[in-house]
Amino acid sequence: MKKNWKEKLYEVIYEADTPAGKWFDIVLLFLIFISILVVMLESVKSLDAQYHTELLTCEWIITILFSIEYLLRIICIKKPFKYIFSFYGIIDFFSTIPLYLSFFFVGSHVLVAFRALRLLRVFRILKLVRFLGEASQLKEALKASRLKITVFIYTVLILSVIMGTLMYLIEGAESGFTSIPRSIYWTIVTLTTVGYGDIAPATNLGQFIASLIMILGYGIIAVPTGIVTVEFSKQAQKINTNTQVCSNCHTNDHRDEAEFCYHCGEKL
Repeated sequence: MKKNWKEKLYEVIYEADTPAGKWFDIVLLFLIFISILVVMLESVKSLDAQYHTELLTCEWIITILFSIEYLLRIICIKKPFKYIFSFYGIIDFFSTIPLYLSFFFVGSHVLVAFRALRLLRVFRILKLVRFLGEASQLKEALKASRLKITVFIYTVLILSVIMGTLMYLIEGAESGFTSIPRSIYWTIVTLTTVGYGDIAPATNLGQFIASLIMILGYGIIAVPTGIVTVEFSKQAQKINTNTQVCSNCHTNDHRDEAEFCYHCGEKL
């Protein structure tokens, strides 16, 4: 059956399995990189003063191309609102409008750096099926671990309050521990091994407790990693997905051998 122009356009824009679709996404990513680079260069005052017109012209060209691409995505899909309110649809919209908004709000064009999120499409271009499968397993592992991690974080917060209060009583305002909230802040900074150094204990007992918190911090960092790792290992089912997106309901993550959409039954 001969495909009409919308179906052909759909394959180019939404599929990365075909040569044309792959080249389309590669060019798209290249334009995103260029756009972000232009915004970065505009923030350098000396370069912007010398090449302002050229940089602005380049950004307008890219914005117009993205606007055309956004409209074509809406035109060639059967249910446009499925794309418009999808994750990528929202990103595409907000990454296109900033320069237009600059007519009404000064400085808003710098928001085009939001286009960096569109680089997530690189997973479709490279067709990293193994990584997509592992990402799905990781998502399920995090979902299964959420209760354990929540309890763990709650325990860490209680520990931070106790240790912070203790340090407030031991050190006092003379060492920078001017209040219990500020002492809790110091405890969290120390526990996470960040160590800004803006507050430091001065007494021997305070330094001893600080040492215990530092050592405890390494163990605390390892706990959530271990929880997720255990759940991740339980995800034994191998997920083989491709880059096909249903033209009817805009559902993705179809299996390699799938001929029909698992959500609405539309032929892929």
